[in-house]
Amino acid sequence: MWRKYRAEELASPQAFAQDPKLVWEWYNWRRELIAAVEPNAGHRALVEMEKASDDFTLITQNVDGLHTLAGSSRPLKLHGDIWETVCMLCGERRVNREVPLTPLPPRCSCHPEAVLRPAVVWFGEALPFAVWEQAEAAVKRAELVLIVGTSAVVYPASGLITIGMRNGARTVEINTNRTPISDSVDLHLSGNAAEILPDLVDSSR
Repeated sequence: MWRKYRAEELASPQAFAQDPKLVWEWYNWRRELIAAVEPNAGHRALVEMEKASDDFTLITQNVDGLHTLAGSSRPLKLHGDIWETVCMLCGERRVNREVPLTPLPPRCSCHPEAVLRPAVVWFGEALPFAVWEQAEAAVKRAELVLIVGTSAVVYPASGLITIGMRNGARTVEINTNRTPISDSVDLHLSGNAAEILPDLVDSSR
């Protein structure tokens, strides 16, 4: 990856405490890569599904913000958002889409020594409780759960699939590869989400 570091060596509270500038250099690089891309047809198809449904919940493990950019109104971001920062001193959370981000590490206006961190979930940290509660409630009441482009091995996010199944939801997996849940879902659609999701939208009209 970046400068031969593994993600686990940089995406942790310990790494940030030891060298916040190094961690921010990595996130700055990632932000620059993401800023150069746009939502694809799959992101836009999910927006169309949301508009057509009385009860639609988008739950994502992605931190790239592309669902929001595509127009999804209330995505539940289990792992946070790379475009948001949190002050380590006062806790203020705000959107910052500056690319490149300077200076590094960025600081909060509350105090000269107050360092900002990326508003993402790091290794060893719990998922945001309120977001998890909303996600869990959504899959419990769901009639249909679409499982799109996930490895289905990152816990606890992968546990939402099981919760949906136990509560009677129909489950459809969309993935270019088979995953540990492929044999358990009601339907596995093999292919790219940017192609399959728009087809699903068209077929429902």
